[in-house]
Amino acid sequence: MQGVTLTAAPDVIELPALALVLLVGVPGSGRGAFAARHFAPDEVFDARTFPDADALRAAVVARLAAGELAVVIAPAVRPLERAPWSALAREHDVKAVAVLLDEDRAVLEARAGGTLSREELIAQVSELRRTAGGLRAEGFRQAWHLRGEQIGRVGVRRVPLRVDRRDLSGPFDLIGDVHGCLEELRDLLTRLGYVPDGESVTPPAGRTAVFLGDLTDRGPDSAGVLRLVMGMVASGAALCVTGNHDEKLLRALSGKAVKPLHGLDVTLAELQAAGPAFQAQVRTFLEGLPAHLVLDGGRLIAAHGGLPAHLHGRGSGRARSFALYGDTTGERDELGLPVRRDWAAGYAGAPLVAYGHTPHASPRWVGNTVNLDTGCAFGGALTALRYPERETLSVPARAVYAPPPRPLPPGQPQA
Repeated sequence: MQGVTLTAAPDVIELPALALVLLVGVPGSGRGAFAARHFAPDEVFDARTFPDADALRAAVVARLAAGELAVVIAPAVRPLERAPWSALAREHDVKAVAVLLDEDRAVLEARAGGTLSREELIAQVSELRRTAGGLRAEGFRQAWHLRGEQIGRVGVRRVPLRVDRRDLSGPFDLIGDVHGCLEELRDLLTRLGYVPDGESVTPPAGRTAVFLGDLTDRGPDSAGVLRLVMGMVASGAALCVTGNHDEKLLRALSGKAVKPLHGLDVTLAELQAAGPAFQAQVRTFLEGLPAHLVLDGGRLIAAHGGLPAHLHGRGSGRARSFALYGDTTGERDELGLPVRRDWAAGYAGAPLVAYGHTPHASPRWVGNTVNLDTGCAFGGALTALRYPERETLSVPARAVYAPPPRPLPPGQPQA
């Protein structure tokens, strides 16, 4: 959803299910009544019910840290009063949303009841209207401007974030980095009980495959892998998150300058040979992939590069970057590869995190995380995790398709 400023009356405004919503208006604009109509009491934080600004902020922080929507009623006529709330949303990797209630001046004067002088009220209304057009520039991803009777008529709909699929309980088969290894993928799916038939796949009853990204590059048939996975996702047999190689391929297909390294040149040649229609299908598919998925009521996280607990379910750029690239230092090693911290060593979250990105010779279990990238394109294996069974299954690579930059480090068995 894109942030917009409305001047016409909508029937319904759509709000992210996880966000910091600031109700913007002068005293008498009906912010409390609006909040009571559309939000639960534990979602609403009214500055008038807190002893001071620090107590209000602490309560909102606790709510956001728990991954829950927070609705704030606080002085917010001036940009300087709104700035701390958009900053707090960024700090907690949620969207900042402003709902501006712009009531008629006669109504405001009748409701003010001595809390403001007429001059003060006029000054606040003027300031609010003067600065309303800058809400997006202030960091609010959405800004809804409701006037007069719109305030009481509009509805509110919660929209789950794309990463939030807690409604799906599985069972799942999570598959590590395929990297163009089509035959090994067919072998693994067959071992898991899926029935490949050309470009279509029939899953075992009730089970869903979840691909952990990096579908392409290095292996011998990236185009074939894309066809198979795209078909499985379209039929409901699979879900998929994006990986750093998928992201780079998308940038290339979108006409952006990228270096065709690590097998991307071969992938692009395959897609060129497949024709523009297939290229367009791939681009649309990659554009629609989430950076991570929250599954099974929040008990399972699927992310290509892993994800620490405080970023689970967040749709921010910081969460996306971590999910695609892992915990990078910004430095390069002697081979020119990004230096990555071992984020899993410090993970203490309750959900199981299944990820890939950093190849190992066998699955690597660390605490409640499992790395399923077992270097298939490097001559290792292609690995899946059966969930909730927490069992891994691997098929060996049929060849070494790309020389590994260094020997694959050993995995770690489940404790």
